[in-house]
Amino acid sequence: MAAYILRRLVSTIAVMAMVGVFVFLILRLAPGDPAAIIAGKTATAEMIAGIREKLGLNDSLPVQFIRWVRDMLGGDFGTSIFAGRPVLELMSQRIEPTLSLSILTMILSVTVGVSFGILAAWRTGGFVDRLLTAFSALGYSVPVFVIGYFLIYFFAIRTHWLPVQGYAPIGGGLGPWFVHLVQPTVALSLGFIAFIARVTRASMLEVLSEDYMRTAAAKGASSYAMLFHHALKNAGVPILTVIGISFAYLIGGVVLTETVFNIPGIGRLVVDAINNRDYPIIQSVLILTSGLYVLINLAVDLAYTLIDPRIRY
Repeated sequence: MAAYILRRLVSTIAVMAMVGVFVFLILRLAPGDPAAIIAGKTATAEMIAGIREKLGLNDSLPVQFIRWVRDMLGGDFGTSIFAGRPVLELMSQRIEPTLSLSILTMILSVTVGVSFGILAAWRTGGFVDRLLTAFSALGYSVPVFVIGYFLIYFFAIRTHWLPVQGYAPIGGGLGPWFVHLVQPTVALSLGFIAFIARVTRASMLEVLSEDYMRTAAAKGASSYAMLFHHALKNAGVPILTVIGISFAYLIGGVVLTETVFNIPGIGRLVVDAINNRDYPIIQSVLILTSGLYVLINLAVDLAYTLIDPRIRY
C-alpha cells in the first residue's frame, strides 16, 4: 500500500506539472492584453507599456513560467491584477460559500441517489423504477442554470418562500445560511442524483442476480440484510467510482450555480477573473482545483480496499 501511494504521489506531480504548463500557456496565448484592459479604453501606448513592464508581461514565456512556479512553490500564488491583493487572501474570503454549497450538494446527491438506486433495483419494473427513469432523463437533459431559474421563479418570485439570490454566512446563524442554500443545492444536485442513482441501480441489479443472493434468500435472509449487508457492499466499487467522478462535474456546476444565484464564492471569483483576464487568480484556482481532484481520485482508489478486501495494491 505504501509503495502504491508513493507511486501515485509521484504521478500526481507529473500530472500537476502538465496541468500547470497547459494552464499557463492557454492563458498567455489567448487573445487580449490584460495591460490594455487595466489601462482602459482611453490609455495611451506608453501607459499600456508601463503596465506590461510592471506586471512582467514583457518577459519571455519561459521566464514568466519559471517565476510563477518558483513563487507558487514558496506559497505565493501571486497578486490579483485588478484587486491588487494576494490571491490566497481573495480565495480565503470566497471559500466558505463554495465549500458550503459543495458539501451540501454531495450529501444530498449521495444520500438520495444511492437510496433511490437501491429501491429501483429492489423493485425493478415498479413505480420507483419507472420514476427513476423519468427523473434521470430530466436530470441529464436540463442544464443547471435552467433548473436554477425555474426554482427562483417558483419558490422566490411566485411564492416568496425562499430568498431570490445571495448567501448568508454560517456565522450569522444556521437558519439563514441553510435557507439561502436550499435552491442552489437542489439545482446543482439533480443531475448528480440522477447519475448516481442510475449507476447504483445497475450495479445492484447485477449483484442481486448472482447465485449467492438467491442462496441468501433461500436461507431466509431478511430484505435489509440482502440489500445492505450483501448486495450494496459488493456493488460498492462502481458506486464509489461514480461518486468520485461527480466531484469533477461539481467543479463546473458550482461556477454556473454561483453565477445564477449570485453567490460570492470561488466560482464567481473565477468568472470575474476571466472577464478581466486576471491571470494570477485563474491560474491559482485551476491549479488548486486540479490538485484537489487528483487527491480525491487517490482517496477513492484507496477506499476500494475497504469495500472489497480482494483488491490489493
